[in-house]
Amino acid sequence: MPTVLESLNTSLQDVMGQDQRVYIIGEDILDPYGGAFKVTSGLSSSFPKRVITTPISEAGLVGIAAGMALRGFRPVVEIMFGDFFTLIADQLINHIAKFRWMYNEKVNVPIVIRTPMGGRRGYGPTHSQSLEKLYLGIPGIRILSPCTIGDPGKLLTQAILDDDNPVLFIENKLLYLLDLRSEESLAEFSIRDDKGNGFGYDLLLPVSYAPTYTLSLADSPSPKITITAYGYMAEIALEAVLRLAYEEEIFTELVIPTQLAPFQLKPIINSVRKTHKLVVVEEGGRTLGWGTEILARGTEILGKDLEYAYRVAGLDLPIPASAQIEESILPGVQDIIAAVRKSF
Repeated sequence: MPTVLESLNTSLQDVMGQDQRVYIIGEDILDPYGGAFKVTSGLSSSFPKRVITTPISEAGLVGIAAGMALRGFRPVVEIMFGDFFTLIADQLINHIAKFRWMYNEKVNVPIVIRTPMGGRRGYGPTHSQSLEKLYLGIPGIRILSPCTIGDPGKLLTQAILDDDNPVLFIENKLLYLLDLRSEESLAEFSIRDDKGNGFGYDLLLPVSYAPTYTLSLADSPSPKITITAYGYMAEIALEAVLRLAYEEEIFTELVIPTQLAPFQLKPIINSVRKTHKLVVVEEGGRTLGWGTEILARGTEILGKDLEYAYRVAGLDLPIPASAQIEESILPGVQDIIAAVRKSF
């Protein structure tokens, strides 16, 4: 099976070949370097006129890409580290996300902004954060986060070629070198694939194409608690699911969305209606995060049917370069197991 990185790189190669309107824009993306994490490797050799390296000005390159999108191109922007998402806030929030609404549906801004997020690489406080939550409440922006289940490349292809709206594409750094999960590697699981629309749907965006995966151990007793996680934290949650089942006979259902905004609540709500318990897992800071909003909306919808709710997330602290201290700040398998145990 290809790795997540290979899947994303193949997607970019394919869309560049299919559609002359696609341009890749970013810093240090030309060969032989091919980008900080090599997702754009080989593209400038294959399409030298449509891969554009830029000065270090995230706001500037996103603004240029917005103008290109308004003129009918389909730019893909790479932000070298997700920490620099703070530098594009004005272009994204006050312009890109609003143009379609401001101009009465007469314009579209089909721009995809990709970036690596997350820690566990020892990169320190300004290169290790998970800042996607800063944009979760902005109407008109779709936020996608691939995992090793399904096909990240297909998700990226759909975002670039089929979505006429701005998309933030969040790629956790630790996913890049992981193999996509084959059917054989997931043979012990029962898996459902749901687009999960409804409940708080963003009227500025069309129906989602991003899947939500719901996993439970096949031929096991009914799950007693729901866990939901995305990106690399879904990998950690999956390990917790197996350990809880085989070591403690606690059976869970794991819901993995690949769209973070607008919220895809339906699969989560459907699971919790059966289990009545919910643990949300994310790498970003615990306060005012994705999981907090999932629990709040779950409480509004389910009321007393939600008997237990808990957040597993990073501590509200800067992320250090020290691996040992970084590990104590970011959530791990034991944190998820402990959260599940508290519900019984």
